[in-house]
Amino acid sequence: MEAPRRVEGDPVLTRLKISGFKNLVDVDVRFGPFTCIAGANGVGKSNLFDAIRFLSALADRPLIDAALSVRDEGGRTTDVKSLFHRVGDHHADRMEFDAEMIVPATGVDDLGQDAAATITFLRYSLILAPRADDSTRSLGSLQLLKEELTHVTQRDASKALLFPNNATRWRTSVVKGQRRVPYFISTEGDGASRVIKLHQDGGSSGRPLSRSAANLPRTVLSVANAAESPTALLARREMQSWRLIQLEPSSLRQPDDFNAPTKLGIDGSHLPATLYHLAQLSRQRPRNGASPDEAEAQVYGQIAGRLAELIDDVRDVWVDRDERRELLTLHVRDGAGTSYPARALSDGTLRFLALSVLELEPESHGLLCFEEPENGIHPERIPAMLRLLQDIATDAFEPVGPDNPLRQVIVNTHSPPVVALVPDDSLVVAELKETVQGQLRFKRVRISGLPATWRDRSPESEGAVARGKLLVYLTPAVPDGVDTEHETGPGAGRPTKPRRVRVIDRQDLQLALPGLGR
Repeated sequence: MEAPRRVEGDPVLTRLKISGFKNLVDVDVRFGPFTCIAGANGVGKSNLFDAIRFLSALADRPLIDAALSVRDEGGRTTDVKSLFHRVGDHHADRMEFDAEMIVPATGVDDLGQDAAATITFLRYSLILAPRADDSTRSLGSLQLLKEELTHVTQRDASKALLFPNNATRWRTSVVKGQRRVPYFISTEGDGASRVIKLHQDGGSSGRPLSRSAANLPRTVLSVANAAESPTALLARREMQSWRLIQLEPSSLRQPDDFNAPTKLGIDGSHLPATLYHLAQLSRQRPRNGASPDEAEAQVYGQIAGRLAELIDDVRDVWVDRDERRELLTLHVRDGAGTSYPARALSDGTLRFLALSVLELEPESHGLLCFEEPENGIHPERIPAMLRLLQDIATDAFEPVGPDNPLRQVIVNTHSPPVVALVPDDSLVVAELKETVQGQLRFKRVRISGLPATWRDRSPESEGAVARGKLLVYLTPAVPDGVDTEHETGPGAGRPTKPRRVRVIDRQDLQLALPGLGR
C-alpha cells in the first residue's frame, strides 16, 4: 500500500468525525501535528486507529478487502458486521466518516502520470452500510450510501486549523489553490437510482463521470487518476499514506541483504538498509561544504546523538556492509569500544533507534500512528522518547520544506509519565460515556481535551475532560531530573512560538497533586 514517492508537500489529517464504527459513535476529534490519546485499556483508543486504517484501506482496496484488513474484538475480522457499532444483538445500520485533510500539492498516479491539486485542503465524507441481500459471501459485504469530496476554502482554513500555527510561515506553505464549484466527488439520488459522480478539476466545463452506487465494489476515490481528477487522486494518496507503526523487535533485529527496500517497514523491518541508504544519500549530496565522508558520518552521528539521550554510554552507531555475505547489519559501540549488533540490543533501544531513523527519512511523510510508544522504555527516559516523537512531527511555526516535512504523529497511551509530560494542548482523553439513543442505552467513546486549550474552545467540543480523570495519571511522582517548568530542545524560547505547558505543569492540577499542592 505504498504511494509513489514523487510528492511535493506532504499530507496531514486535521479532523476526523466517526459514527457507527465499533464503539465510536458521534466522535469528533481534531488533530494537530502531534496528538496523544490517553485512556484506560478497553476504552476504545485502538478503535480510533482502526478507523484510520480502515479509511486508508478503502482508498486502496475493494470494500470487502478493506473491511477484512481491520481487526475485530477477537483480533481479526470474521464478519463485516463486526465493524458496525453493536448494542446487544443490534448492529448499527450504517457507519459514517468525515475526514478533513491537507493533501500533497503534486504527485503521480498508478501509471506514472503527474497530477497537481486544484486546492490542497479537502473534506472527504463516506457512509457505508451492510449489503442485506448478499448471500454469496459468508463474511457479508458492504455498499456505498454516500461518497463526497469537497474543498475547504483558504478563508475557512483559519477556522478549521485551530491548533497553534504561524499563518504566514506555515499555513501559507501548505494551504494552496482555489476552486469555485464545491464537489470533486458527489452523490445523488437514493436506492437503486443512487449515483456517485467524479467531477473533473475543470469544474463546470467538464462532464462528471457517473457510476451507479448499487454494485460498486470499491470507493470512487480508490480509482481516481491524474487524467480524470488530479485533486481526488491526491486525496487518495493522502489516505494511502496513513500508517500504523507497530515496531516489532524481531523485525528490528534482522540484518538486510543488499537488495532490501530502503524504507522503514511498519513493523520496523529494513532498519539497517534504511539507515545505510540515508548515509549514502548524504554522502552523494554533501551540504555546507562537508566532504562525502563527513556527510556520511554526520548521519550516523545524528542517530548516535539521539540514542545517547536514551542510553548514557553510546559512542557510535553505524551499518556494517559485509561484502562476502551481502548483508547490512546495524551496530552500536559503547564508550569502552565494545560493539553490539542489533540482535544484542534491548527492545526499547531498537524502537528508539527506529524512530530516530524515521525522523531523518525524507520519504517518510504523512500520518504516523503509534500504539504505546513507551513500551520497553524506562520511565526516566520517557521524556527523551516524547521529544523524539514531537520532533518527528512538523513544526507548525516554520515553512514546510525538506528540513520540516509536513509529518503528523498520533500516539495512544495509558502511561502516567507520558500523560504528565506531553504538552497540555496535545493531549486528548478517551473515556466511556453513558448514552441513550431511542430505545438503546450504551456506552460510547468520548474524546476530550483539557480545559482552556484550543481543543476545549473548538465549536464541537462536548466539554473538557474532568480533573479527576487526569489525577489518576498524575499522582505518580515525576522522574528525577525532569524539567517541569520549561520547554527544552531545539527552538525553545523563540518569540514566534507560545510557551507550551505540559499537563503536569498546570496550576489547576498542581494544587490537587499529593505532595505538590502543599
